[in-house]
Amino acid sequence: MIKWAGWLIVLFGALHTLGALTVEKAASHAGDWFSGALWEEDLSAMSAANSAYWLSLGSFGVPLVMVGLTVLWLDRRGITPPSFIAWTLALWTVVDAVVLAFTPWPVLLLAAVLLLAGARRAARPRCDAGTDAGAP
Repeated sequence: MIKWAGWLIVLFGALHTLGALTVEKAASHAGDWFSGALWEEDLSAMSAANSAYWLSLGSFGVPLVMVGLTVLWLDRRGITPPSFIAWTLALWTVVDAVVLAFTPWPVLLLAAVLLLAGARRAARPRCDAGTDAGAP
């Protein structure tokens, strides 16, 4: 469950960022981004270049990839990711769903549920068949 959650988070973040850069053509504003054109801009009156930046490279996509990769890294080492990651992701996803109903938020909610279920499963004491419970 934890591995699936990690991959879903990575996939969501990567597709969001790459989709914004390509499908939404945000990358066409890269010249403005790297020329310093956004440095003096007012965020309340965003230009197309500034909006494209916050939709792509400045969005939650890159940090989501990092969170997903961290979850996978922990899982590969047999470490259960802390449940605050799942709860924070779930809360943020619910807010996103309320604000923007027509986004792929169910993917992240599924990832949060998988993380919580995986953490719960990992926290349960294991009962190994064939061993004596009273043995040292």
